[in-house]
Amino acid sequence: MKLHELKPAQGSRKVRNRVGRGTSSGNGKTSGRGQKGQKARSGGGVRLGFEGGQTPLFRRMPKRGFLNVNRKEYAIVNLDQLNVFEDGAEVTPAVLIEAGIVKAEKSGVKILGNGELTKKLTVKAAKFSKSAEEAITAKGGSVEVI
Repeated sequence: MKLHELKPAQGSRKVRNRVGRGTSSGNGKTSGRGQKGQKARSGGGVRLGFEGGQTPLFRRMPKRGFLNVNRKEYAIVNLDQLNVFEDGAEVTPAVLIEAGIVKAEKSGVKILGNGELTKKLTVKAAKFSKSAEEAITAKGGSVEVI
């Protein structure tokens, strides 16, 4: 096969329908919009969620709950995930992102006490659970809130 012989897969490319180009095209004159009416006009049509004047579904449903605009979302890391680091290492949010343990820092990193820690580490994070803090210090490591 040569470069000039390459062709796209059958059916992967479709020719654009050019409307308003004569009656023989099948989409001439009204360009497939029919005769008059709101949908035939330029900029015509109804807004998203409009139900012809009937009270829309989003207004028929009762309002529930409360959204706290000041809510902080923390990236969560369990103790057993910290075992990938070597003994005596300093674990910071930047190091956790680099290692692929955390995708995004969000409002900070919170260390939870799930699993067992086998190494002595210096962990720097925004928050720690009590059990995580105890487990890190029990192994001879240190905890620093940033």
